[in-house]
Amino acid sequence: MTAISPNTREVRIRPVRAFADNYIWLIDDGLNAVVVDPGDAQPVLAALQADGLTLTAILLTHHHQDHVGGVEDLLASCKARVYGPAMEILPVCDVPLSQGQRVDIEAPALSLTVLDVPGHTAGHIAYTGQVQDVPVLFCGDTLFVGGCGRLFEGTPAQMLQSLDKFAALAPQTRVYCAHEYTLSNLRWASTVEPDNPALSSFMADCQSRRDRDVPTVPSTIATELACNPFMRARLPSVAQAANRFSGQTDTDPVSVLAALRTWKNNFK
Repeated sequence: MTAISPNTREVRIRPVRAFADNYIWLIDDGLNAVVVDPGDAQPVLAALQADGLTLTAILLTHHHQDHVGGVEDLLASCKARVYGPAMEILPVCDVPLSQGQRVDIEAPALSLTVLDVPGHTAGHIAYTGQVQDVPVLFCGDTLFVGGCGRLFEGTPAQMLQSLDKFAALAPQTRVYCAHEYTLSNLRWASTVEPDNPALSSFMADCQSRRDRDVPTVPSTIATELACNPFMRARLPSVAQAANRFSGQTDTDPVSVLAALRTWKNNFK
């Protein structure tokens, strides 16, 4: 019987749930694994042990504790290499990364390109590439299903530029964000675009998933372009809705995105 080379094994992506609504993404080939944004070590260690996996790498998108809090505990049990944003202070970072750099991991076989996507934090990065010939995006807290991250350190202009980088990816790219915020985001999106049929259909599907305790993540870039107001800030209908909320008459997409972000921040 011929042994299967590690770099030809099928690679899968699955969520490890943490805290109230975090997803830590586990990428594995049945033997070795990579995790993205492990805010809590314990559920990751449990998943690794349950499936007999060896952790080889940790990918970080930004410095917030719910994304990096488990790194040191994982390293106490696993000899993994840590990759993360070059412009942020992290608990551990063996390989600091910025726009255009590549992450090539032998096992599981994984090759990703780094995007600088400031906005949520000043040095936030994302990882994009292909897994089993499917384009993927690990975007941390920059993009959510139906939403985007709060602007804790960045500006609306930075966030718009970051979202534009995502919009330029292949429509079928699967969007692996880090939180299950979808239903709240889509309820808000429905107030922005109440007559958007794609949004109405998608919201019904997501509600059905949550009723069955099934994640709504990943979505796709095509879905976000059809349903996410932050990805649609250049559309006249979205600008008009943002202006009704803000009382302004500005159609500049940066101003529109800023108004949308304020609107979402105060949405109940």
